[in-house]
Amino acid sequence: MSRAFQLFQLAPQFDVDEEQLSRQYRALAAQFHPDRFAAASAFEQKQAVMMTAALNQAYECLSHPLNRAAELLQMQGIDADAPEHTQFPPEFLMQQMQWREALIDAQAAHDEAAMARLDEEIAREQQQLYGQLRGYFAAEQYEQAAQAVRQGRFLDKMRQEIRKAAGG
Repeated sequence: MSRAFQLFQLAPQFDVDEEQLSRQYRALAAQFHPDRFAAASAFEQKQAVMMTAALNQAYECLSHPLNRAAELLQMQGIDADAPEHTQFPPEFLMQQMQWREALIDAQAAHDEAAMARLDEEIAREQQQLYGQLRGYFAAEQYEQAAQAVRQGRFLDKMRQEIRKAAGG
């Protein structure tokens, strides 16, 4: 089982109870916070720092649906983020180009409303993709899940670019 799932005592699955994950993270972070070990030995202090780093990394992995999906795929021996995976369906590539053009146009026009609409459109696309991932994992269709993760990474990057262009 994945160390991230083990740390939070969660079953390795795409759907996680995000509220439970947050509660467990806060409890563990408080338990292992380095300040609690200020009077402890140097070894114990170092262990607390290392545990805090591991908790932060595991939480980052499990709290984001794409990172969680990539972790589940890694457990199946599939590296969804490997650089050799560069092929996308033609319709996805066309959609990417349309979104990029829309962002360029909105930036040039300083049209905050257009950028917000574009961000909302891509956010809806992300939610649909998460639904697809849920189905792929339920059906153990790991190669399709890996493709969806790669598409999701693009959606995340596109939304970051929109926020940056909008000044946020």
